Amino acid sequence: MADPKFLDQPPRFLFFTGKGGVGKTSLACATAITLADGGRRVLLVSTDPASNVGQVFGMTIGNQITAINAVPGLAALEIDPQAAAQIYRDRIVNPVRGVLPDTVVKGIEEQLSGACTTEIAAFDEFTALLIDSALTADYDHIIFDTAPTGHTIRLLQLPGAWSNFLEEGKGDASCLGPLAGLEKQRAQYKAAVNALADPQRTRLVLVARAQQTTLREVARTHEELTVIGLTNQYLVINGLLPSSDAKQDELAAAIFQREQKTLAAMPDILKSLPRDHIALKPFNLVGLTALRQLLLDELPAAGDSNTTHQAMPFPGLSGLIDDIAKDGCGLIMLMGKGGVGKTTLAAAIAINLAHRGWPVHLTTSDPAAHLSETLSGTMENLQVDRIDPQVETERYRQRILQTKGAHLDAQGKALLEEDLRSPCTEEIAVFQAFSRIIREAGKKFVVMDTAPTGHTLLLLDATGAYHREIAKQMDSHAIAHYTTPMMQLQNPKQTKMLLVTLAETTPVLEAASLQGDLRRAGIEPWAWIINNSIAATTVRSPLLCQRAINELKDIEAVSTLHANRYAVIPLFKEEPVGIEKLLTLSGSHQSATKH
Repeated sequence: MADPKFLDQPPRFLFFTGKGGVGKTSLACATAITLADGGRRVLLVSTDPASNVGQVFGMTIGNQITAINAVPGLAALEIDPQAAAQIYRDRIVNPVRGVLPDTVVKGIEEQLSGACTTEIAAFDEFTALLIDSALTADYDHIIFDTAPTGHTIRLLQLPGAWSNFLEEGKGDASCLGPLAGLEKQRAQYKAAVNALADPQRTRLVLVARAQQTTLREVARTHEELTVIGLTNQYLVINGLLPSSDAKQDELAAAIFQREQKTLAAMPDILKSLPRDHIALKPFNLVGLTALRQLLLDELPAAGDSNTTHQAMPFPGLSGLIDDIAKDGCGLIMLMGKGGVGKTTLAAAIAINLAHRGWPVHLTTSDPAAHLSETLSGTMENLQVDRIDPQVETERYRQRILQTKGAHLDAQGKALLEEDLRSPCTEEIAVFQAFSRIIREAGKKFVVMDTAPTGHTLLLLDATGAYHREIAKQMDSHAIAHYTTPMMQLQNPKQTKMLLVTLAETTPVLEAASLQGDLRRAGIEPWAWIINNSIAATTVRSPLLCQRAINELKDIEAVSTLHANRYAVIPLFKEEPVGIEKLLTLSGSHQSATKH
């Protein structure tokens, strides 16, 4: 086979980034296998808190470098933010245990318990892989399968942000714990910045689908990464429907034409990048056999060209919306892996509720979500906004300066301002905005499109930590009359968690894992939504027929093993963009509820 352009003379570091669900993990794994099969020593690293690299290889990997025995020369590592945070805490606290009074040690541990420490620890582990050290000396290539775009940009900006913060001597009490470890790593961050900006050492592979929103996202990513010096970029358009499948099937023809039209209208700044097109495959990309076929130019035919798959009568979205509407208000949170369609489904649910006359606030905590583009219009009863980390951080800073800073002298105010410039401040500000929105759901419907799984779990983790802190400070009588955000999330009358997935093995496994995490936090998911199902449509294309057959076992697993109630949304000929199309997305079936 002809090697893809992005694999032409690959440098040591390869980053795969892009919007959730575009195939970053599959491409990163396939690339790692290809290089290892060619005799290179390769380390595959996932920086996504919701990593599924282990699921793709069918083995447990985790937070230790683990050999992939079936592929000589290949090892993998999943940076687990929680495990990294514990190692980071131990590194700071253990040397002072038994040296400082227990109360002081306990205070340091409390300072290190927040989500800010979790982010710093994962970042600390990430930068350690970008420098010359004993940890990475054995590898010719290190391939990073990154978290969805918005969070990856933040990760790649952090070496510079923390370096500047430390260079200027910023920070006092509120960041003291996390920063105690960072100060020692200053040289490491400087080396990481240099490695990222060196085109001889680092290449970024921007992964996209032939969809308008995805390509606009990639164009923004291209610009933001160029600004911080990461200029060696390649573009991969993944999952393109082959022209041969468009000849005898209305849905396949519509998808093919839509994809080609989208590629023709690609943002100009992307057209100059070296580009590869990867064809949609008839099989799920799990296991070595499938991954080795991903980068092949030609594949055997998907099946009999005279076969027709008839649409299956699955339950639709309208029944779920009927049940949601009965309560008259509440928080509806859509959670799941990136790229499964949370933004579209959040917009569809909000529009359907507003259309029935209910006041609805539609919002998102996803840095890469584009609600306004999905809606493409306005309507009565519907308020739309997003939790913008920069806006919320500035609002939080001003509030602290006006309250805590009001009675400080000039020197004290200057120290407070320095402290508020810490990257930790953003985490506090976003949590407070999230809490504000949760409270609002007591009077109206609030529909929230969340960031991809791992980052939403970190936000919920901060919510749980806040609840525990409040509970510690109050006596039992007072806490009985106080409702924390976590208590509202745990109350099914106030909050309905909808898990969004696709009818594919990896997304379903990930959603099941997310459900387990939520249950451990005392939150019971209310329903599952399977989006973009081919099995719910009638198709004649051999490739689409095969994919429809593949979906049936995953849909059965959701309906029988995982979900209390579920709905299936078919794959449509046109992208569901705009209020009219979103209104029709709900279909006419009733929801399936287990009794």
